[in-house]
Amino acid sequence: MTSPPNFDAVGLAGGGNRCYWQSGFLKAYSEHQNLSPRFYVSVSAGAYHGAMFLAGVGDRIRASAFAFAEKGLRGLDWRAIRRRESPLVVGSLFRQLLASEFGDEELKTLKAAPPMLIQLSGVPDWMPGALGAIGSIGAYQVEKLLTDGAHSRAGARMGLRPVWVSTHNIDYPAELVDALMATSSVPPFMPVGRVRGRAYLDGGLVDNPPLMKLREVEDKGWHTLLLTTRYGRKPPSAPNRIVVGPCEDIPVSKFAVGDAAGIRHAYEVGLRDGLVFAKQGLASPPVS
Repeated sequence: MTSPPNFDAVGLAGGGNRCYWQSGFLKAYSEHQNLSPRFYVSVSAGAYHGAMFLAGVGDRIRASAFAFAEKGLRGLDWRAIRRRESPLVVGSLFRQLLASEFGDEELKTLKAAPPMLIQLSGVPDWMPGALGAIGSIGAYQVEKLLTDGAHSRAGARMGLRPVWVSTHNIDYPAELVDALMATSSVPPFMPVGRVRGRAYLDGGLVDNPPLMKLREVEDKGWHTLLLTTRYGRKPPSAPNRIVVGPCEDIPVSKFAVGDAAGIRHAYEVGLRDGLVFAKQGLASPPVS
C-alpha cells in the first residue's frame, strides 16, 4: 500500500446536504491517516461540516441532525407568514442547530486546530443584499444550464467579491454561527447573512469549490486535497491538487430538513470513500 501524501491545505466544497459525505470522509480518513494540513478553506455547508470535524464534535452534531431529520418535518410552514417569518424553515432550524452545538468549548477547540478559512461572498456597498442574492442566484442557475456546474463563479460576474473569515479570528460562538450562516446564505432558503454588521451571501456564488485559496498555495508547491460533493462532475485539476468526490450519486435535496435516509446515505458513502482513500493511498485513482 502506498501511503497518502501529507496535504498542506484541504478544501471543502459546498452542496447542502450532500456535504454529509464530507463528514463521513473526514471521519474515516482521519481515523486511519494523519490529516494535519496548514489550513482548511471551506464554503457553504462544507464550512459547517469542517467546523464540527475540527471542533471534535462531529458524532454529537450528526446524531442531533439525524434525530431531528427522523421527525420527517416538511420544509414549508405557512403559519410562519403570520409571524412575519419565512415559510421556508431550513434557515431558522439551521441557526438553532448551530447555536445549540457550538459554544465556548467548541470555539476553543477550533482555535487550537488548524485554521479554517470560511469563504463568504461580499455584497458591494451600493448593492442591497436582496438584489445581490436575486441577481447572483439567477446567474448561477443560468451558469448551470450552460456548463456542468463543476466550478461556479456566477456571483463574481455580478460584482460579488470573496471574503474569508478565519476560525482563529472569531471572537465568540455567536460570531461563528453568523459566519456559518452567511457562507450558506442562498435566499429564499437561507436568509441574507450578516457578520459584524455587513451583508454576505453564500461563498459558493463567487467560487465553488473554493479554488482561489488553494491555487495561491499550489503555485508555491504546496499539496492540496479538495473534497467535492458532486458525483461524476469533477472541478478543475491542478498539478499539486488531488480531487476526491463521492463514488456514487448522492440523491439528497440540498435543503431538505426531514430526509433522514438521504443524509444518512450521504454520510455512509463518505465513510466508505474515506476508508478506501486512506487505505489505497495513491496506488489507485482517487475516488470520484
